[in-house]
Amino acid sequence: MRFRSLSTAAFSTILLATAAADAAAQETRQYINGRSASQSDALPFSGGVLVGNTLYLSGVLGGPATATPEEAARNAMNSIQATLEGAGMTMDDLVQVQIFAADLADYAAFNAVYRTYFTREFPARAFLGAGSLLNNARFEVLGIAVRR
Repeated sequence: MRFRSLSTAAFSTILLATAAADAAAQETRQYINGRSASQSDALPFSGGVLVGNTLYLSGVLGGPATATPEEAARNAMNSIQATLEGAGMTMDDLVQVQIFAADLADYAAFNAVYRTYFTREFPARAFLGAGSLLNNARFEVLGIAVRR
């Protein structure tokens, strides 16, 4: 079996094509409610990262345990909706959602609020019992959206 080596010109062409693809991918990255590592007083994450037509949403909290489950669900879903709108998207662009709940007994209350945010098919979803959440929140919600 014989192996051929790449010519310098072919190798250079491959490197240039890879660099161009990497540069194009970086150009399409947009930060929604972005925060920088140089902002020492900012939370260490951005609200969402848009890459091409896909938006990766950070987790948002639904408010403290003193809020009713419905209020906490509404707070979290309003935050998700605001981040989507910042990227020029709607709730119907969500394709996957994860909900972390401090108490699984809040499942029905969360669903009653959740379903009011959609006009089309529901996204794929997980509802997970998480025990205690940051700031004693009832819910944390995150997701992925793809522009229709």
